[in-house]
Amino acid sequence: MEAAVAAFRMLSDATRLRLMWLLTTGEYDVGSLATAIGVARPSVSQHLAKLRLAGLVQTRREGRRVLYRARDAHVRAVINEALFHADHEVSGIPRHD
Repeated sequence: MEAAVAAFRMLSDATRLRLMWLLTTGEYDVGSLATAIGVARPSVSQHLAKLRLAGLVQTRREGRRVLYRARDAHVRAVINEALFHADHEVSGIPRHD
């Protein structure tokens, strides 16, 4: 249960949620992520450090660059469900099971 709470805490920040969404699609360096979401590099680096400490992100070195990616596909499924839920709430689509 605590691991789930920690993961949701990390994903409750809009910047980290955007980063994780991208990181579930492939590997990115800090500069690419900063450009993609329109946030300064130092801020992206801080968010990535938190996501890494939480175990949601993995890294690997490629020369001088550090590439980041989501640790597994489970996070993408959680984000997908959250986005579907938010879309239903915003657009007034009736709830279903």
